[in-house]
Amino acid sequence: MRGNLSTAEVARILGMRAGRVRELVRWGACRPPRGGRGYSFSFQDVVVLRAAKGLLEAGVAPARVRRALAALARELPPSRPLSGLRIYADGREVAVCDGDAAWHPASGQTVLNFEVDALARLVEDVHAAPASPDAAAASGPHSARAQAEFERALALEDRDPKAARAAYERALALDAELVDAYVNLGRLAHEAGDAPEAVRLYHMALERTPDDPLVHFNLGVALEDLRGPEPAVTHYTRALALDPDFADAHWNVAGLYEQLGQRANALRHYRAYKKLMD
Repeated sequence: MRGNLSTAEVARILGMRAGRVRELVRWGACRPPRGGRGYSFSFQDVVVLRAAKGLLEAGVAPARVRRALAALARELPPSRPLSGLRIYADGREVAVCDGDAAWHPASGQTVLNFEVDALARLVEDVHAAPASPDAAAASGPHSARAQAEFERALALEDRDPKAARAAYERALALDAELVDAYVNLGRLAHEAGDAPEAVRLYHMALERTPDDPLVHFNLGVALEDLRGPEPAVTHYTRALALDPDFADAHWNVAGLYEQLGQRANALRHYRAYKKLMD
Protein backbone atom coordinates (compact mmCIF):
# COMPACT_ATOMS: atom_id res chain seq x y z
CA MET A 1 0.00 0.00 0.00
CA ARG A 2 1.61 3.27 -1.07
CA GLY A 3 1.03 6.78 0.16
CA ASN A 4 -1.11 8.20 2.94
CA LEU A 5 -4.63 9.53 2.62
CA SER A 6 -6.35 12.81 3.43
CA THR A 7 -9.52 13.13 5.50
CA ALA A 8 -11.57 13.73 2.36
CA GLU A 9 -10.14 10.60 0.69
CA VAL A 10 -10.86 8.45 3.76
CA ALA A 11 -14.41 9.83 3.92
CA ARG A 12 -14.90 8.95 0.24
CA ILE A 13 -13.53 5.41 0.68
CA LEU A 14 -15.66 4.68 3.75
CA GLY A 15 -18.81 6.54 2.70
CA MET A 16 -18.69 8.80 5.76
CA ARG A 17 -18.85 12.54 6.34
CA ALA A 18 -15.44 14.15 6.76
CA GLY A 19 -16.64 15.56 10.07
CA ARG A 20 -17.40 12.06 11.31
CA VAL A 21 -13.90 10.91 10.35
CA ARG A 22 -12.41 13.79 12.35
CA GLU A 23 -14.67 12.97 15.31
CA LEU A 24 -13.46 9.36 15.34
CA VAL A 25 -9.88 10.62 15.38
CA ARG A 26 -10.68 12.85 18.36
CA TRP A 27 -12.15 9.80 20.10
CA GLY A 28 -8.77 8.13 19.72
CA ALA A 29 -9.97 5.52 17.21
CA CYS A 30 -6.65 6.08 15.44
CA ARG A 31 -3.85 8.61 15.74
CA PRO A 32 -2.87 9.92 12.30
CA PRO A 33 -0.32 12.74 12.29
CA ARG A 34 -1.53 16.19 11.29
CA GLY A 35 0.45 17.40 8.33
CA GLY A 36 -0.13 20.10 5.74
CA ARG A 37 -3.81 21.08 5.90
CA GLY A 38 -5.16 18.04 7.74
CA TYR A 39 -4.63 14.50 8.91
CA SER A 40 -2.49 11.97 7.05
CA PHE A 41 -4.03 8.48 7.35
CA SER A 42 -2.20 5.19 6.93
CA PHE A 43 -3.95 2.10 5.60
CA GLN A 44 -4.01 0.68 9.16
CA ASP A 45 -5.91 3.81 10.20
CA VAL A 46 -8.44 3.19 7.41
CA VAL A 47 -8.99 -0.39 8.59
CA VAL A 48 -9.67 0.79 12.16
CA LEU A 49 -12.03 3.53 10.96
CA ARG A 50 -13.90 1.03 8.78
CA ALA A 51 -14.37 -1.13 11.87
CA ALA A 52 -15.61 1.91 13.83
CA LYS A 53 -18.16 2.69 11.12
CA GLY A 54 -19.53 -0.85 11.15
CA LEU A 55 -19.83 -0.99 14.94
CA LEU A 56 -21.53 2.40 15.21
CA GLU A 57 -23.97 1.58 12.41
CA ALA A 58 -24.85 -1.61 14.28
CA GLY A 59 -25.88 0.49 17.27
CA VAL A 60 -22.95 -0.43 19.50
CA ALA A 61 -22.40 2.12 22.30
CA PRO A 62 -19.46 4.48 21.62
CA ALA A 63 -17.68 3.51 24.85
CA ARG A 64 -17.75 -0.14 23.76
CA VAL A 65 -16.62 0.83 20.27
CA ARG A 66 -13.57 2.57 21.73
CA ARG A 67 -12.56 -0.56 23.64
CA ALA A 68 -13.01 -2.74 20.56
CA LEU A 69 -10.99 -0.37 18.38
CA ALA A 70 -8.15 -0.20 20.90
CA ALA A 71 -7.91 -3.99 20.69
CA LEU A 72 -8.00 -3.92 16.89
CA ALA A 73 -5.31 -1.21 16.67
CA ARG A 74 -2.98 -3.38 18.75
CA GLU A 75 -3.41 -6.18 16.21
CA LEU A 76 -2.52 -3.97 13.24
CA PRO A 77 1.02 -2.64 13.77
CA PRO A 78 2.52 -1.06 10.64
CA SER A 79 4.86 -4.02 10.13
CA ARG A 80 2.12 -6.65 9.89
CA PRO A 81 1.08 -7.62 6.32
CA LEU A 82 -2.67 -6.98 5.95
CA SER A 83 -3.32 -9.00 2.81
CA GLY A 84 -5.91 -11.74 3.23
CA LEU A 85 -7.26 -10.56 6.57
CA ARG A 86 -10.91 -10.43 7.61
CA ILE A 87 -12.20 -8.36 10.53
CA TYR A 88 -15.01 -9.64 12.76
CA ALA A 89 -16.62 -8.06 15.82
CA ASP A 90 -19.72 -8.26 17.99
CA GLY A 91 -19.23 -4.98 19.83
CA ARG A 92 -17.34 -6.50 22.74
CA GLU A 93 -14.35 -8.06 21.02
CA VAL A 94 -12.69 -7.72 17.65
CA ALA A 95 -11.21 -10.69 15.83
CA VAL A 96 -8.55 -10.34 13.17
CA CYS A 97 -8.55 -13.58 11.22
CA ASP A 98 -6.06 -14.95 8.71
CA GLY A 99 -7.36 -18.20 7.27
CA ASP A 100 -8.20 -20.42 10.23
CA ALA A 101 -6.11 -18.48 12.76
CA ALA A 102 -7.68 -15.73 14.87
CA TRP A 103 -5.32 -13.28 16.53
CA HIS A 104 -7.97 -12.37 19.09
CA PRO A 105 -10.98 -14.49 20.17
CA ALA A 106 -14.18 -13.67 18.31
CA SER A 107 -17.53 -14.12 20.01
CA GLY A 108 -20.91 -15.25 18.74
CA GLN A 109 -23.19 -12.70 17.09
CA THR A 110 -21.40 -10.99 14.21
CA VAL A 111 -22.33 -7.41 13.39
CA LEU A 112 -19.08 -6.57 11.63
CA ASN A 113 -17.45 -8.65 8.93
CA PHE A 114 -15.29 -7.23 6.15
CA GLU A 115 -12.28 -8.23 4.10
CA VAL A 116 -9.23 -6.00 4.36
CA ASP A 117 -8.33 -6.78 0.74
CA ALA A 118 -11.61 -5.27 -0.47
CA LEU A 119 -10.86 -2.11 1.48
CA ALA A 120 -7.36 -2.03 -0.02
CA ARG A 121 -8.85 -2.05 -3.52
CA LEU A 122 -10.92 1.05 -2.68
CA VAL A 123 -7.78 2.79 -1.39
CA GLU A 124 -5.88 1.91 -4.57
CA ASP A 125 -8.73 3.39 -6.64
CA VAL A 126 -8.28 6.67 -4.77
CA HIS A 127 -4.51 6.59 -5.28
CA ALA A 128 -5.04 5.93 -8.99
CA ALA A 129 -7.22 9.03 -9.44
CA PRO A 130 -5.44 12.00 -11.08
CA ALA A 131 -4.02 14.48 -8.59
CA SER A 132 -5.61 17.92 -8.55
CA PRO A 133 -3.51 20.91 -9.69
CA ASP A 134 -3.49 22.20 -6.09
CA ALA A 135 -2.16 18.88 -4.82
CA ALA A 136 0.54 18.84 -7.47
CA ALA A 137 1.59 22.37 -6.57
CA ALA A 138 1.71 21.46 -2.90
CA SER A 139 4.17 18.64 -3.55
CA GLY A 140 6.99 20.82 -4.88
CA PRO A 141 10.45 21.03 -3.30
CA HIS A 142 9.63 24.24 -1.38
CA SER A 143 6.61 22.60 0.24
CA ALA A 144 8.59 19.39 0.83
CA ARG A 145 11.16 21.31 2.90
CA ALA A 146 8.37 22.97 4.87
CA GLN A 147 6.77 19.59 5.47
CA ALA A 148 10.09 18.18 6.68
CA GLU A 149 10.36 20.99 9.24
CA PHE A 150 6.74 20.38 10.24
CA GLU A 151 7.41 16.67 10.83
CA ARG A 152 10.54 17.57 12.82
CA ALA A 153 8.44 19.89 14.99
CA LEU A 154 5.88 17.16 15.63
CA ALA A 155 8.62 14.82 16.81
CA LEU A 156 10.06 17.49 19.13
CA GLU A 157 6.83 18.62 20.81
CA ASP A 158 6.89 16.26 23.79
CA ARG A 159 10.57 16.50 24.69
CA ASP A 160 11.48 20.05 23.62
CA PRO A 161 8.52 22.41 23.01
CA LYS A 162 10.82 25.40 22.45
CA ALA A 163 12.67 23.60 19.65
CA ALA A 164 9.32 22.44 18.25
CA ARG A 165 8.10 26.03 18.06
CA ALA A 166 11.28 27.05 16.23
CA ALA A 167 10.79 24.21 13.72
CA TYR A 168 7.17 25.24 13.10
CA GLU A 169 8.33 28.81 12.52
CA ARG A 170 10.90 27.59 9.98
CA ALA A 171 8.16 25.59 8.26
CA LEU A 172 6.00 28.72 7.99
CA ALA A 173 8.93 30.75 6.67
CA LEU A 174 9.12 28.19 3.83
CA ASP A 175 5.34 27.87 3.33
CA ALA A 176 3.09 30.53 4.85
CA GLU A 177 0.01 28.48 3.91
CA LEU A 178 0.89 25.52 6.16
CA VAL A 179 -2.25 25.79 8.28
CA ASP A 180 -1.44 23.09 10.79
CA ALA A 181 1.81 24.82 11.71
CA TYR A 182 -0.22 27.84 12.84
CA VAL A 183 -2.58 25.52 14.74
CA ASN A 184 0.19 23.63 16.50
CA LEU A 185 2.14 26.79 17.28
CA GLY A 186 -1.03 28.26 18.76
CA ARG A 187 -1.54 25.22 20.96
CA LEU A 188 2.08 25.32 22.17
CA ALA A 189 1.78 29.05 22.89
CA HIS A 190 -1.40 28.49 24.88
CA GLU A 191 0.18 25.62 26.82
CA ALA A 192 3.07 27.97 27.65
CA GLY A 193 0.60 30.51 29.09
CA ASP A 194 0.60 32.93 26.14
CA ALA A 195 -3.10 33.08 25.25
CA PRO A 196 -2.80 36.33 23.20
CA GLU A 197 -0.21 34.71 20.92
CA ALA A 198 -2.37 31.58 20.62
CA VAL A 199 -5.35 33.72 19.57
CA ARG A 200 -3.23 35.53 16.98
CA LEU A 201 -1.98 32.26 15.48
CA TYR A 202 -5.44 30.68 15.39
CA HIS A 203 -6.77 33.74 13.57
CA MET A 204 -3.97 33.35 11.02
CA ALA A 205 -5.01 29.73 10.55
CA LEU A 206 -8.65 30.77 10.07
CA GLU A 207 -7.64 33.28 7.39
CA ARG A 208 -6.47 30.28 5.39
CA THR A 209 -9.10 27.70 6.39
CA PRO A 210 -12.20 29.46 7.71
CA ASP A 211 -14.28 26.28 7.83
CA ASP A 212 -12.05 24.08 9.97
CA PRO A 213 -13.99 23.13 13.13
CA LEU A 214 -10.83 22.22 15.04
CA VAL A 215 -9.34 25.69 14.55
CA HIS A 216 -12.58 27.33 15.74
CA PHE A 217 -12.58 25.02 18.77
CA ASN A 218 -8.96 25.81 19.66
CA LEU A 219 -9.62 29.52 19.24
CA GLY A 220 -12.62 29.19 21.55
CA VAL A 221 -10.42 27.57 24.22
CA ALA A 222 -7.85 30.39 23.98
CA LEU A 223 -10.50 33.12 23.98
CA GLU A 224 -12.11 31.58 27.05
CA ASP A 225 -8.90 32.28 28.96
CA LEU A 226 -8.23 35.65 27.37
CA ARG A 227 -11.61 37.38 27.06
CA GLY A 228 -14.21 35.26 28.84
CA PRO A 229 -17.27 33.26 27.78
CA GLU A 230 -19.00 35.29 25.08
CA PRO A 231 -16.23 35.44 22.43
CA ALA A 232 -15.47 31.77 23.09
CA VAL A 233 -19.13 30.77 22.59
CA THR A 234 -19.02 32.30 19.09
CA HIS A 235 -16.24 29.96 17.98
CA TYR A 236 -17.53 26.86 19.78
CA THR A 237 -20.91 27.29 18.07
CA ARG A 238 -19.18 27.83 14.74
CA ALA A 239 -17.21 24.59 15.26
CA LEU A 240 -20.50 22.79 15.94
CA ALA A 241 -22.16 24.28 12.86
CA LEU A 242 -19.32 22.79 10.83
CA ASP A 243 -19.16 19.51 12.76
CA PRO A 244 -22.30 18.73 14.84
CA ASP A 245 -20.64 15.59 16.26
CA PHE A 246 -17.78 17.53 17.90
CA ALA A 247 -18.40 16.25 21.44
CA ASP A 248 -15.77 18.40 23.18
CA ALA A 249 -17.26 21.56 21.66
CA HIS A 250 -20.71 20.60 23.00
CA TRP A 251 -19.21 20.12 26.47
CA ASN A 252 -17.25 23.37 26.50
CA VAL A 253 -20.06 25.54 25.16
CA ALA A 254 -22.53 23.96 27.60
CA GLY A 255 -20.33 25.04 30.50
CA LEU A 256 -20.10 28.59 29.13
CA TYR A 257 -23.86 28.83 28.60
CA GLU A 258 -24.24 27.75 32.21
CA GLN A 259 -21.91 30.58 33.31
CA LEU A 260 -23.95 33.02 31.22
CA GLY A 261 -27.21 31.89 32.84
CA GLN A 262 -28.57 30.34 29.64
CA ARG A 263 -29.78 27.13 31.25
CA ALA A 264 -31.80 25.86 28.27
CA ASN A 265 -28.84 26.18 25.88
CA ALA A 266 -26.53 24.58 28.42
CA LEU A 267 -28.87 21.62 28.89
CA ARG A 268 -29.25 21.15 25.11
CA HIS A 269 -25.49 20.86 24.63
CA TYR A 270 -24.97 18.66 27.69
CA ARG A 271 -27.58 16.29 26.23
CA ALA A 272 -25.86 16.33 22.84
CA TYR A 273 -22.55 15.54 24.51
CA LYS A 274 -24.05 12.67 26.51
CA LYS A 275 -25.69 11.22 23.39
CA LEU A 276 -22.38 11.26 21.53
CA MET A 277 -20.49 9.69 24.42
CA ASP A 278 -23.00 6.97 25.42
